[in-house]
Amino acid sequence: MKTIKGPGIFLAQFAGDAAPFNSLPAIADWVAGLGYKGIQIPSWDERLFDLTLAAESQTYCDDVKGMLADKGLEITELSTHLQGQLVAVHPAFDAQFDGFAPAAVHGNPKARQEWAVQQVKNAAVASRRLGLTAHATFSGALAWPYFYPWPARPAGLVEDAFDELARRWKPILDVFEDNGVDAAYEIHPGEDLHDGVTFEMFLERVGNHPRANILYDPSHFVLQQLDYLAYIDIYHERIKCFHVKDAEFRPNGRSGVYGGYQSWVDRPGRFRSLGDGQVDFPAIFSKMAANDFAGWAVLEWECALKHPEQGAAEGAPFIDRHIIRVTEHAFDDFAAGGADRALNRRLMGID
Repeated sequence: MKTIKGPGIFLAQFAGDAAPFNSLPAIADWVAGLGYKGIQIPSWDERLFDLTLAAESQTYCDDVKGMLADKGLEITELSTHLQGQLVAVHPAFDAQFDGFAPAAVHGNPKARQEWAVQQVKNAAVASRRLGLTAHATFSGALAWPYFYPWPARPAGLVEDAFDELARRWKPILDVFEDNGVDAAYEIHPGEDLHDGVTFEMFLERVGNHPRANILYDPSHFVLQQLDYLAYIDIYHERIKCFHVKDAEFRPNGRSGVYGGYQSWVDRPGRFRSLGDGQVDFPAIFSKMAANDFAGWAVLEWECALKHPEQGAAEGAPFIDRHIIRVTEHAFDDFAAGGADRALNRRLMGID
């Protein structure tokens, strides 16, 4: 068994234009002061990180790693959540997702998609230069508008959508393979990969690619009422990244899983700061330890109620308390009698 690394924190929800959130050295000082040991970097945020330069320059990567090491921090993973989203966009969402890309490709879905593909490939190279073995991303979606089967879907529509999704991602996954890095798709609503069935559909179409893996975040399973503990049992070999995020689901007589177009405050299913929701984290950390998860426990802070700085301050000790330092020997070794083949045979009544 392996001891999970952590606590880590995803910087996306905290980056901003005001200090200390507007540069990597400053935000690194802030999170180190809160007790974090690792940071997951949103690679699209140029206030914090230059992804293109990182793919080109080992010196830049070494400088970033060294600066963070001086503060007692490591990079857990790079993230291309926003760029990965743009690898596959249904036209219904074109206008909204243009905001994830540079202005130069707005209104041009083909150019936007080409930019996104190159960004994710750059992230694979940059991850190798940084000495990382896993990368966090989104799959994007072509079938999501047809999630609910009304009107009835034309035969083969979903299958064709997943064929196309796999066609787009297979060359990207090959770049990850060339660089020795796992691509971990966050299983997330709004993505074509949003549960176990859809991940399997994709995995089959990319030929069980060794670099097609999972970012596990139990909060998204609470909101769709999926068994998040059984998910670990089924997919633990593919789980390469871990977002520690809490959630609650409290349905009522007026609203359930779909949420009734309500705000996050009013929805029955909503994300909560760590410890304020319903996720059974002791059970999750136990399963992750038992299944030899070798990565980081990374806070992704999202909450409908609590201030982010309070959530960040509470997150590090929460994760630290839940990380299991795995044992090096069985608890009952003191009573072990050693190996004796002859005794074993007598105990079985053979001799």
